[in-house]
Amino acid sequence: MAVNDLELVTYEGLDERIVIIRAGDEVDSVFVQTERFNVLVDTLGTPAQCAQAQKLLSDRLQGRPLIAINSHMDWDHFWGNAGLPPQTPIIAHKAALERLNGLKIEQELADKQTEEARFADVKVVPPTQTFSGGSMLLHGGDLTLELIHTPGHTPDHISVWIPELRTCLAVDAVEDPIPEVWSQSPEDLKNLCASLKKIRGLKARFVVLAHGQTANPEVLEKNIQYFENLQDATTTMRSGEPVQEALHEQPGFRLEDLTSLPADMSVDTAAFYRQFHKSKLDAALAARNSDIVFV
Repeated sequence: MAVNDLELVTYEGLDERIVIIRAGDEVDSVFVQTERFNVLVDTLGTPAQCAQAQKLLSDRLQGRPLIAINSHMDWDHFWGNAGLPPQTPIIAHKAALERLNGLKIEQELADKQTEEARFADVKVVPPTQTFSGGSMLLHGGDLTLELIHTPGHTPDHISVWIPELRTCLAVDAVEDPIPEVWSQSPEDLKNLCASLKKIRGLKARFVVLAHGQTANPEVLEKNIQYFENLQDATTTMRSGEPVQEALHEQPGFRLEDLTSLPADMSVDTAAFYRQFHKSKLDAALAARNSDIVFV
């Protein structure tokens, strides 16, 4: 299925008030229906995708105001903001505005508009409301949505916890086989691991991912185990021992040595995640050199 052709999907046992909006293999966003309002967690990668999602959800959208949540300022999660109805509240973490103040997103947009025609109508629309600190609550009557700051993948990343349904919309904090870390800084690696443990502490029945097309909480455990294995692998290296060239390709340090890859993963996708792994291995080595325990 092409990314321009959206479909509404669900997972076995997931409450019917939650609907996954799938843009091919690119990204999943999530719609949540409450008594008081509807919530769209991420607006996808283009205004056209956002508009198409609302068309697919039209029967559910009637009679309730819409609130949008930007989980973080990565293009595939918020470039659809311009496709929202006027005056729609858009909520994000305060750190999202700090990311928008830089030039990186504007340059990324210009590059993508040069590469693909589908980005031509994208305009960077910022959040209208932000929160600071660890969390924010939305009271929907039958359901509560707790927006939880879960940094590490990005500084502004938030996940959404719905306690009545024991469901966590983890977005990019959890990924199969591994999530990306913001930088090679040990602090970002430590933040990501702390966010994974924060999500684990919720004891969710469903952990809904934006990438990986699953809501199985075992993926969360798999991510945590990967980081534990990564820490073990790097701390066993002797202090002062020179790092081998292309260490991420050496036995004992390869991605597949530290976690399992999905059986149906393509060669290109596996190569993509090996680059994720390389950045985390570099961060883990920096943590070792600074005597920082990140898990």
